[in-house]
Amino acid sequence: MGSFKSFEEMAVWLEARKVSQDIYLLTKKAEFSEDPKLRWQMRGSSGSIMDNIAEGFSRGGTKEFIQFLRIAKGSSGELISQLHRCNDRNWISNNDFVTLCAKTQKITGMLQSLIQYLQSTTRKGPTHQ
Repeated sequence: MGSFKSFEEMAVWLEARKVSQDIYLLTKKAEFSEDPKLRWQMRGSSGSIMDNIAEGFSRGGTKEFIQFLRIAKGSSGELISQLHRCNDRNWISNNDFVTLCAKTQKITGMLQSLIQYLQSTTRKGPTHQ
């Protein structure tokens, strides 16, 4: 794994950004007007994944970065749970449910791999090499 000059270069952040965009479009559907709090929570948790990656990276320290990656991972789990609620209410198609869960689980795996890498490397610093 190489060094990054910005969080925008990171594949995991780019994937999280795509999921956040997908969730925003999904939650514009009329069904979500029945539960605006769930719409707000889903937009928040999907945005939190990418935001915590960015914040942790921007802090400059590897230990803090790992802490924020763990928070992002928690937000991934939260989003998957929220997708289950939508699926249970038949607000989303099974195809959308499976696709969005798979994308979010992929991000979770990427976050875990990055955490493990950062924990194992002896190189520390603002570029998180």
